[in-house]
Amino acid sequence: MRQILLIIIAFIFISVSCSHSERYRQILLDSERIVHTNPDSALSLINDIEPSNIKTDSLKALYYLVKAAIHKEKENSMASDSLVRFSFEYYKNRDRNRFAQSADLYALHQFWVGEGRRSLELLDSMISLKDIPDSLMIGLLQSRIGVGGAGFDCVRNIGYIRLLQELDNDSINQLEYKYQLCENYQFAGHQEEALAMIEELINYARTHHLESEIFQYQYEKVGILEELGRYEESNKLVDYFIEHDPPPSAIPFLRFWKALNYFNIGNFALAAQELSVADSCAENRIDIDKNYYDSFAVPLRGFLEYRKNGNIHLTQLAKLNNTQHEQLNRMESTRQETEQNMLKQENLALNLKVQNERKTAIIIIVGLAAIIIGLAAIWNIQKRKGKIVEAEERAETLQKMIDEMNSSLATSKEKEVLRRAMLQQLGIIKMVAETPTEQNREILRKISLIDNDTKGALVNWNNVYEIIDNLYSGFYSRLHKSYGESLTDREEQIIVLMMAGFSTKEISVITAQTTATIYVRKTSIRKKLGAPEKEDIVTFLRNKTSI
Repeated sequence: MRQILLIIIAFIFISVSCSHSERYRQILLDSERIVHTNPDSALSLINDIEPSNIKTDSLKALYYLVKAAIHKEKENSMASDSLVRFSFEYYKNRDRNRFAQSADLYALHQFWVGEGRRSLELLDSMISLKDIPDSLMIGLLQSRIGVGGAGFDCVRNIGYIRLLQELDNDSINQLEYKYQLCENYQFAGHQEEALAMIEELINYARTHHLESEIFQYQYEKVGILEELGRYEESNKLVDYFIEHDPPPSAIPFLRFWKALNYFNIGNFALAAQELSVADSCAENRIDIDKNYYDSFAVPLRGFLEYRKNGNIHLTQLAKLNNTQHEQLNRMESTRQETEQNMLKQENLALNLKVQNERKTAIIIIVGLAAIIIGLAAIWNIQKRKGKIVEAEERAETLQKMIDEMNSSLATSKEKEVLRRAMLQQLGIIKMVAETPTEQNREILRKISLIDNDTKGALVNWNNVYEIIDNLYSGFYSRLHKSYGESLTDREEQIIVLMMAGFSTKEISVITAQTTATIYVRKTSIRKKLGAPEKEDIVTFLRNKTSI
């Protein structure tokens, strides 16, 4: 019974573990399928996964990959995705597609934690591989261009953008690639190429009536013209914007461009005037990042101050440094805040999962207890049923013996004589009387008709042995003399009853033992007597000269 319970418990825990793994695998596969089109739904799916319950490396690798991919698609901080390196290592020689994806995500993690150089090295090494599918190469190139742009690695970016234009046939993306190419031309010092590209984009936007893009591209042209030294053209374009009701958030930056153009022309008075207007337009506006604006305006103020006074004060440098330092601090604070929010969300999800796990554990414990109770009840029922069957078999055997006695009272066969004596001396009456059912009362009445003097007395085995000796020429005395030291009393009783022709079932009734016990004792008797396995014990004893 204990072994069965242990097997059941082990089976339950294995089943629970397997069910966790299979359910998690399906969730992750579903999340992976929709992560690029619907990252919010993918996030909702994986929130049902408890990472501590993931036991296999394959599921861990897939979980870290999907989680990092969600952060990338949602443009969240990837500073906390360090474990995607496990996915990168796991898939290296197992799954080429997921290896490329995890490399992309791991490189972005490195960028987020400030390891831009290592990020670029990893992306460059992946792009150099020959067997990466175009769909995955596009993602690697896009990440490389983004990281390279942040690090002003614009010369190499130009080649990657041209490769991206060849691989990606999406027309919307092609427009973005041209704009990225223009920006990288500009920061790489290729201003003529940048101007040609921005003119192409402006014409495309006008042809397709893309109003917001027209403004974006012409605004970019202002800066390119300034870089080319075409200050008057740049200012004319700014004036055109101001006359045609530009977005209010753009006005401070347009005024700043005019101030910068006048500064480069050498008209410092107009430069200071335009910068003052730009400052007033940027003041107290919630749709403008003041720190971003100041990162351009503060240095220009310092240059104007130098042109005016001929010297640079420490306070000017400190103001510039403080502005930059404040901007860096804000960026770091934003990053930390993002990570803390993510941790809070993960903790909330973890607490919810712990509660669910507790409920699941309670359900399992209750179910296990119910199973144990049910098994115990079944075992007790079977045990009682076995006893009832055994009792019925004994009653049936007893009834058979009684019927045989009643039908053969006139005979004097040895077997029948002993049967009558046994029915008179055995403890059958007492055994039957202990369970006063209607059937047993009838049996008791029939037994009393055999010999009214028994009155339910227990078996007197000495009398039985005496009868056996009288009927079978001293069989019991010779048996006891030869084997008395090795045989037990129970075994001697079984042998004499077998000698008298009683069946195993009848012997079990007479000796108040189960038939299984009688079979076990017969095996023991056979070994002690040295009787062959297939030879009848009684025949063996009769053939013995001493018996």
